[in-house]
Amino acid sequence: MTSTAPVPLLVDRFAAPSDFTRTAHVLVDAPPATVFRAVRALDLAQLRHPVLDAAKAVRRLPARLRGRKHRRPSRRTIADLTAGTDWVLLGERPDTEVVFGAVGRFWRPVVELREVEGRDFADFAEPGYGKVVCSLAVSPYGGRRSVLTYELRVALDDPESWVRFRRYWRVARPFLGLMERVVLRAVKQAAERDAVR
Repeated sequence: MTSTAPVPLLVDRFAAPSDFTRTAHVLVDAPPATVFRAVRALDLAQLRHPVLDAAKAVRRLPARLRGRKHRRPSRRTIADLTAGTDWVLLGERPDTEVVFGAVGRFWRPVVELREVEGRDFADFAEPGYGKVVCSLAVSPYGGRRSVLTYELRVALDDPESWVRFRRYWRVARPFLGLMERVVLRAVKQAAERDAVR
């Protein structure tokens, strides 16, 4: 019996080890290439859920109170996100995994993101900041189905930031879990719709 060596995840290059992690999976009735196309086409600006919409409004409130305007994008795919913000596309294996991330002070009332080039992301280790890395990975499951995995990892470089983020994590974790489910459901629905065409 032969065994194949496990293929390392791209996300491991940018946040391994991580201090905080969330992972969720969904079985999709579509082949991996179809699921991955749905991942790349996913428009985060169009995702709606009453609890998420309320959480986003609350999250933007401190900035609004300080007079900062928030421009709601009409479209935000992974390509849009990494082209027009301080989020950066970190890597992609076609039909398998896409990884993007940001550096910032996520625990502050008004989130401060720091611009970091993709090539510098893995080595970034400045105290007072954290790294958030998101991965959407697709693997085959049987002959025509796939498993889609959403993983969020957070790495912090100093104890004070870790303590501050842990307080934020306790509040944000349920909303992040809801976001995972909404993303996975949207990709699943799009991929399964495309698979039957």
